Amino acid sequence: MPRKRLVRAFRESMPSRESLEQNRFVKPVAHRVLAPELWRFTRRSVPRGVALGLLVGIFLLIPGLQIAGAALLALPVRANVPLAAAMTFLSNPATTPFILAASYYVGSTMLGRSGDFSQVMALINNHAGVGDWMRWLFSETAPALLFGLAVVSVVCAAVGYLLSSLLWRSRLARKWRQRAHARLREPEMEGDAIELGLREQAS
Repeated sequence: MPRKRLVRAFRESMPSRESLEQNRFVKPVAHRVLAPELWRFTRRSVPRGVALGLLVGIFLLIPGLQIAGAALLALPVRANVPLAAAMTFLSNPATTPFILAASYYVGSTMLGRSGDFSQVMALINNHAGVGDWMRWLFSETAPALLFGLAVVSVVCAAVGYLLSSLLWRSRLARKWRQRAHARLREPEMEGDAIELGLREQAS
C-alpha cells in the first residue's frame, strides 16, 4: 500500500544515532542531540520535527548541512530529531530545481524585482564554489530568490505541521476506537465461551 511504502521510505531515510554522533557539525553537542526525549515520537515532537525538517531542508539546500542544521535546531524547539533530519531529504537533486524555480517566482512576484534565474542554474550545474556563490549574493537575482526560499520554506513548514498534527490525531482516534471496540467485544466473547462450556458439559 502507498501509505506503508511511504512510512518505510521515511524510516529508511532517518539517520541512525551513530551517524549523527559522527557528524562533524553535530559532534560537539552530540550528547544533547542524542538525548532520549528528542528521539521519542509524541504528539508534540512529531509535528515539530516535520515542520523543522521542511523549513531547514528547503531554505538551506546545502547537502550535509541540512541534517546537521535540523538536528541542532531540534534542541531548542524540542522536535523529534530523526524525523526532522529525514524530512530534509525532500529537497534533493531531483526536487531542488523545482524548489528554486518556485521560490524565485514567489520572491520576484512579491518583491516586484526581476533578475537572471539562469545564473543560479549555471552555478548549480557547474558545481560553483563558495566564492562564486558569495559573488552571486550581490546580484539582482539573490534578494528575490532568498526571499522566495524563506516564504516557501515557512509555508511548507506550516502545512507540514498541520498535516502531521491531523494525521497523528486521527491515528490516536483510530487506536481509541479499536480499544473501545475490543472492550465491547470482551463481554460477548466471555458469554460465547460460557455458552460453549455449558454445551460441552451437557454433552
